[in-house]
Amino acid sequence: MMMQQQREAIVRYGCKMLTSQLTTGSGGNLSICDRAAGRVAISPSGIEYSDLQARDVVITDFDGQFVEGRCKPSSELGFHLALYRKRPDVQAVLHTHSVYATTMACLGWEIPAVHYLVGFSGHKVPLAPYATFGTAELARNVAEGIGACNAVLLANHGLVAVGADLGRAFNTAEEIELVARIYYQARSVGNPVILPEEEMNRVLERFATYGQPAREDDDV
Repeated sequence: MMMQQQREAIVRYGCKMLTSQLTTGSGGNLSICDRAAGRVAISPSGIEYSDLQARDVVITDFDGQFVEGRCKPSSELGFHLALYRKRPDVQAVLHTHSVYATTMACLGWEIPAVHYLVGFSGHKVPLAPYATFGTAELARNVAEGIGACNAVLLANHGLVAVGADLGRAFNTAEEIELVARIYYQARSVGNPVILPEEEMNRVLERFATYGQPAREDDDV
């Protein structure tokens, strides 16, 4: 089976999206790219993560042409491919409908540096304009809206996180959901203090060396 390790990782992290309450049912989507082979593994359309099997994960090329699998790819294949074309540093994309991040997106708010953990995205989490799901317009909005950040809100839709592997994209989505909740709660009772740019620059410098070095068995 082509890209078996990547397919298994998509199944595993799809289930983690459910247990971490980042989505429900079959909501959202995940992908991993193999740039050397010119292939992308992406979750299928409309299959609940609790029922997903590795063989259900679809393989396409970078033009979106079907390569292998028994299902239709996610309806959001377009913005996954657009992100891979726009950002050579990105190897994995994860899209969620997490409640607090989606609430921010429905309010039309970016998430500022209300907490230093916004650094998982960058200086903030920007907001991409609304477009109908699965359209070329949405793909353009996502690729342009994310800029150099690792996460972007999709207006009236959800969150997209990217990373050098699926584990890091998932961690970004999870931490940004926490920051979104903090921001929502802080704004509910007052005016939150936003960290200045110079402090976020220090945070991002420290994030660059945070954690353990990558291992060969890390998630692809």
